[in-house]
Amino acid sequence: MNEEQIPQIGPCYACGRAFRVDAGEVVMFTVDPETGLPPGLSVLGTRREPSPEAVARAVEKPVCPDCVARAERFTAESDTPPSWPTWP
Repeated sequence: MNEEQIPQIGPCYACGRAFRVDAGEVVMFTVDPETGLPPGLSVLGTRREPSPEAVARAVEKPVCPDCVARAERFTAESDTPPSWPTWP
């Protein structure tokens, strides 16, 4: 008997749109639930060394295929890859 898996629906981290989440197929983004940002990224958009606490509480959030495609198009169309200044 072939058991069919129940699809999981979840919000995209980037756009918030609900979509089918297949953990093996979807791009996952590490996010600190306390700040809503990736560990090591400040609210001003600068990089910094993430604290051990932020890394420990970080969770994986899915990103929908449309947002991944949009990010890939943006990277391909821009002259230089995005960069963020570091924060002391």
